[in-house]
Amino acid sequence: MRILHRFFFVFLISFFVFSLSTVAHAATLSLSPSSGTFSVGSTFDASIFLNTNGKSVNALSVSLSFPPDMLQVVSPSLGQSVIGVWTAAPRFDNATGRLEFQGGIPGGITASSALISTVTFRVKSVGTALVKFLDGSKALLNDGLGTNALSQSENAIFQLKLPPPAGPDLASETNPDQSQWYKNNTVTFRFVSSVNGVQGYSYTLSDDPGTIPDDVNQGLATTVTYTDLSSGIHFFHVKSLRSGIWGGTSHYSVKIDDVPPADFKINISPSSRTTNKQPVIQFSTSDSFSGVDHYEMKIIPLSVPNSNSLFVEVLSPYVSSPLDPGDYDVIVRAYDKANNYREVTQRLVITTGFFSIIEGDGIQIGNTLIPWLWTWVILGFLILLASYIGYRVRMWHRSIYLFHKGKKLPIDVSQKLDELKRYRAKYGKKMVIALFGILSLFAGHRSFADAVPIAPPVVNTFSKDITNKEIFYIGGKTDTGNETVLIYLQNLDSGATMTQTTESDKDGNWFYRHSGFLSAAHYRIWVQGKVFGYLSPPGPQSEMVVSRTAVQFGPNRLSYDSIYVLVIMFMVLAIVILTGYITFHFYHGRKKHKEFKLRIKDAEDAIHHGFTELRKDIEEELLLVKRARIRDPRAKYHKERESDLLEDLRAIQKHIGEEVDEIEKAGEE
Repeated sequence: MRILHRFFFVFLISFFVFSLSTVAHAATLSLSPSSGTFSVGSTFDASIFLNTNGKSVNALSVSLSFPPDMLQVVSPSLGQSVIGVWTAAPRFDNATGRLEFQGGIPGGITASSALISTVTFRVKSVGTALVKFLDGSKALLNDGLGTNALSQSENAIFQLKLPPPAGPDLASETNPDQSQWYKNNTVTFRFVSSVNGVQGYSYTLSDDPGTIPDDVNQGLATTVTYTDLSSGIHFFHVKSLRSGIWGGTSHYSVKIDDVPPADFKINISPSSRTTNKQPVIQFSTSDSFSGVDHYEMKIIPLSVPNSNSLFVEVLSPYVSSPLDPGDYDVIVRAYDKANNYREVTQRLVITTGFFSIIEGDGIQIGNTLIPWLWTWVILGFLILLASYIGYRVRMWHRSIYLFHKGKKLPIDVSQKLDELKRYRAKYGKKMVIALFGILSLFAGHRSFADAVPIAPPVVNTFSKDITNKEIFYIGGKTDTGNETVLIYLQNLDSGATMTQTTESDKDGNWFYRHSGFLSAAHYRIWVQGKVFGYLSPPGPQSEMVVSRTAVQFGPNRLSYDSIYVLVIMFMVLAIVILTGYITFHFYHGRKKHKEFKLRIKDAEDAIHHGFTELRKDIEEELLLVKRARIRDPRAKYHKERESDLLEDLRAIQKHIGEEVDEIEKAGEE
């Protein structure tokens, strides 16, 4: 036992030492400098170094990312580098903020600080810039296997600022933080000189951080406002005039983004109509200026009155909590860094089974949707096919019944019986008993039975296209918190107007969900704000159509889903009844057919027996004719009679299947 403990202890020590040695020999990529403060408009170099940690590395793949709104690559250096062979020339994209290197080191290299490349960045705007190595970066060992030894990378963070003021003190009340994005495109600047005797100022707004205003005196006003500025980064520059001499220039950066993120789609897996109570919701978009900041989601139940839901911050893909069967609106908002947002809505239906009905579309079986047109065509075809088969089976059953009732034999059997009668008349009355037996098979058969001014609230969400079995909702934002919102719904068909109220929260967000179902009609919707008894002007009007998907019988509602189900059930019932009808007649017809075949077999056996007896009679008469012919060989009558008998014997042979070669040979003697 002690030996086992000692062995286990040695194993743990060896594993620990091996792990440490493995970590110690892992390759590392780093940036130098790893931090620093740089002015807008200036350039700086960042070098990429490799530490192989005692291992030999012979190939590298380096991927870097940087914020494209703050930095841009001037050029990656190809001069001094340990890379001997560039398998792919260094490439960069200032629009997406990507930089990539790929190359090989013939013979490999072991170094603690090997220079890969030097990148020159230009500072575009203020803020905190993170330059980091991406997951696709690799350092391959010179072991013939291409083992990736890279396990650590050291990123860099740079502070980007405007040059220190060389002129008047400068600030903005509307955009106080130069590193933050704002959606307000009206910007006010305030500036004041720290010295006395200022004779005037010169200022300008441009996209270049190093612009110097001209020497035109624009007066002593210390405030200037720009309106309707385009989205992007702008720089304000101002200098003062004193004693006829222009002083230094001060610069100020403003970031404006009044454009929401790009439109996008919500993808729901496995389907937007599913039996899965926890579907996976996926979404993604981009933003041209400030970039996407975060996503928020709200799932609104449409089939359950008096149910509230809130927007919550989410990441894609998002797995919802278990949802009850019913209809939902999934609303996703994508926010950019200026707090603009794009809202997208996707209908989600949680069904209860493998088979479901989609109003206006058709029948869904699993994940396959069969349109209504094809549904009616298929069901109608099945009904017609079942009706046709039922008719044919019924006629077949009836024909067998008539054969029984009329004591009829099949045509071929009747022909054989007629032929046997003819021979009977020709050769005597020995066949009377056989014929009587044949006819008696059908004689006794019976068939069996066949059953200050207050701004109006902003509306940014409402259910535009709903049905009269889905809940109406509307939401938006007010300028002030805790503001009363009046919601007007006018029925354009009847002229009646209803008013509902809700209240915004402290941030001005408001949302209203109707307590019941609206009747099918065309509606006009508008809202109005109310603060301390004062009403805002009415907001813009919108129109909404509530389509009819339910039939009203007084207080009772019959949905079109129910009507579709009833129609389909009726058609399926018709198919089932026709199938039962076919089965009934097929069963009884088959039963009668088996009985009929047995009777036909007995009749054919009797006919066969009759022909056998007939052949014996002919053979006996043939022997008599032969003897008579021997006694009187010149008699012509005997010869003709013998020929006639042989011909009849050959005809009978077809019915009884026996050869008469010997008889024929005897007749030729």
